Amino acid sequence: MTLGSPLLSAIPGLRHAFFSREGGVSEGIYGGLNGGIGSDDDPARVAENRRRMAEQLGVPPDRFLSVHQIHSPDVVVATGPWDGPVRPKADALVTRAEGLALSVTAADCGPILFVDPHARVIGAAHAGWKGALTGVLESTIAAMEKLGADRTGIVAAIGPLIRKGSYEVGSEFVERFIEADAENCMFFMPGQRDGHAMFDLPGFIRMRLENAGVLMIDDLGIDTYSDERFYSYRRSVHRKEADYGRHVHAIALEG
Repeated sequence: MTLGSPLLSAIPGLRHAFFSREGGVSEGIYGGLNGGIGSDDDPARVAENRRRMAEQLGVPPDRFLSVHQIHSPDVVVATGPWDGPVRPKADALVTRAEGLALSVTAADCGPILFVDPHARVIGAAHAGWKGALTGVLESTIAAMEKLGADRTGIVAAIGPLIRKGSYEVGSEFVERFIEADAENCMFFMPGQRDGHAMFDLPGFIRMRLENAGVLMIDDLGIDTYSDERFYSYRRSVHRKEADYGRHVHAIALEG
């Protein structure tokens, strides 16, 4: 099953998908559409899952691109299939090439898909707390502008990610955000345990996008931790599972 953003779906010549774990061939704890190349799942099953996703986006598997995500603010510009089997280390991709799908993987972190429909420039970013705090969203927007986009015309969609009611963090986590900007306190509320707080990652992402000049923002409102249709790192840890699957989110300009 795939989900779509109403804002992105209304744009001609654009394909996108926020994939759930449904409809894949992986088994066990990875059951479903696991797209995590870095997971311990059977690589052949992951490859078949990703082939199915590429087919839905209307591109060959070698043009369904992903990066080696490292929780950074780094962005790469994609012009075609990667040169060789090694994926670039980064957490966002941008392009103006048609028939090229940009994808990010997540299992609680925030996937954000971008498009400037007038400049025909797209982007995809993986924004966990560290990437969002250190600037991956702003880096993605700046990279899109270098390809001709105008940030005031960019449409962004926030996909499934862990929500405030499920995201409990410790005091050191809170302190890191407050040290960066005292106003970040608005994204925390008291947690269930002493010395802990609940963190509003999607709210923080929206604020960073708005402060960067992107005002057309869609949020699917899905919590990966509480919704069993999606993989969740935290849910797997709480269940003491050995590993976890990753769902994929992708965007492409039609050729």
